[in-house]
Amino acid sequence: MKRFFALLLTLTLLFALSACGQSAGNASTPSQTAESSEQSSLADTEADGTEGTFSEPIDAGTSAANDSGDNPGNFNLETATVTLNSGYEMPIMGLGTYSLSDEECYNSVTALLEAGGRLIDTAYMYHNEAAVGRAVRDSDVPREEIFVITKLYPSQFDDPEAAIQLALDTLDIGYIDMMLLHHPGTGDVEAYLAMEQAVADGTIHSIGLSNWYIEELEEFLPQVNITPALVQNEIHPYYQEPDVVPYIQSLGITVQGWYPFGGRGHTSELLGDETISAIAEAHGVTSAQVILRWNLQRGVVVIPGSSNPDHIRENLDLFGFELTDEEMAQIAALNRDEKHDWY
Repeated sequence: MKRFFALLLTLTLLFALSACGQSAGNASTPSQTAESSEQSSLADTEADGTEGTFSEPIDAGTSAANDSGDNPGNFNLETATVTLNSGYEMPIMGLGTYSLSDEECYNSVTALLEAGGRLIDTAYMYHNEAAVGRAVRDSDVPREEIFVITKLYPSQFDDPEAAIQLALDTLDIGYIDMMLLHHPGTGDVEAYLAMEQAVADGTIHSIGLSNWYIEELEEFLPQVNITPALVQNEIHPYYQEPDVVPYIQSLGITVQGWYPFGGRGHTSELLGDETISAIAEAHGVTSAQVILRWNLQRGVVVIPGSSNPDHIRENLDLFGFELTDEEMAQIAALNRDEKHDWY
């Protein structure tokens, strides 16, 4: 009997010790709990690809634009738009109206809107803002679906409030989607601050810069309050800005390229380039479409100019093909750092 009770006591003691060990093994320390929570939060962030909201400006160096090597501009290729750091969506391809006369401009904007394009770039110095506004007003497309960019010229920087009001009155489309400073000049910081006030007033939705490069941005940005939503520069296969484009994108700023075909006097050479022509033939598209698609795959918004309705439609047809890494490298090798305008 004594042996029986001793054995029973031993079994009871062993069972108790086992239960205590299992309980201790499953317990989490406060530091482990916090780490687990942080990992769970990070997983949720990575799952939806977001951190914070789009309506808040993106701090330098934290842009999602550079998190993905296959989509450096953070474009939504399904909707053909990009969400700016101002929170607004902008189409990633549209129409540049530089050098288009009043009637040409009206007809070109009308053709763009009829073809499904929704992005229009104009400027005070183009002298065609009124034509852009008239085409927008005459269109059946709802105003909120159209994105209009215009610019203040340095000659207007001494009275930017009046210049902003002039643009609003001339366009006469209710509000301006994006206003840029055309290029650096005396009083550019004061002009930009006036545009910031217009954003606060609701008459302009987003603001940015044109023809600003790394040195200019490093000097300019510390003097303003709102990070530019867009920087628009000359960009084409012979002038690719391989350092400037990633730098701007790293600041959470969208890049837009003008002169995508090299500009007047250079277009024929660029469109006839053997490398580009061979890639176009391989995909059954035009050289112009290859150049525009190359821009999109670098995260650069395109605004080719044209008064030809067929070309306008063609310049919007960029999603039926994709350039390979090898083809992108072949075009990258064409860079000559050859700037075709003085800006």
